[in-house]
Amino acid sequence: LVECEPYEAKGINSRADLVSAENALQKKLRRHFLENGVTLIDPATNYFSYDTKIDSDAIIHPNVILGPSVKIGCNAQILPFSHLEGCTIENNAKIGPFARIRPETLVKENVKIGNFVEVKNSTLDSESKANHLSYIGDAQIGSGSNIGAGTIFSNYDGASKHTTEVGKKTFIGSNSSLVAPL
Repeated sequence: LVECEPYEAKGINSRADLVSAENALQKKLRRHFLENGVTLIDPATNYFSYDTKIDSDAIIHPNVILGPSVKIGCNAQILPFSHLEGCTIENNAKIGPFARIRPETLVKENVKIGNFVEVKNSTLDSESKANHLSYIGDAQIGSGSNIGAGTIFSNYDGASKHTTEVGKKTFIGSNSSLVAPL
């Protein structure tokens, strides 16, 4: 005997049926997060993957999309118009608005990633910041470091990707281009 909700057994034979099924799944996921202590400021504008994990007391602002393999810790905030996939956001981190966090990214406790910052395959240690207009790819950022506005981590040389390591309590000035390996 298998028990399920009626929408879970409904056939999908058209794009309209697919939209209907997706809407039902999103409604179920939103309800699940709300019932488990997650604050959704405007739930109808949030989209989750089937495997999204969010700890209690996290806050998800409007127009946030969480793709596959996203984990968000307690008291973390994801600000409007941010898109996350394949990443872990630890406790008390603040992401966005308009941030893009790509796969293989680990954002540790109390990190701030601001507006128009893209991060890929990187670790930002606790208390570090990248407040605006930066690309961080294939990097290790030490705790307490600050990445200035407009900083670009140039991780690709035309043939291979390389890593950039930024030490603890390091300040990277605005409009810097860090050419890896560095």
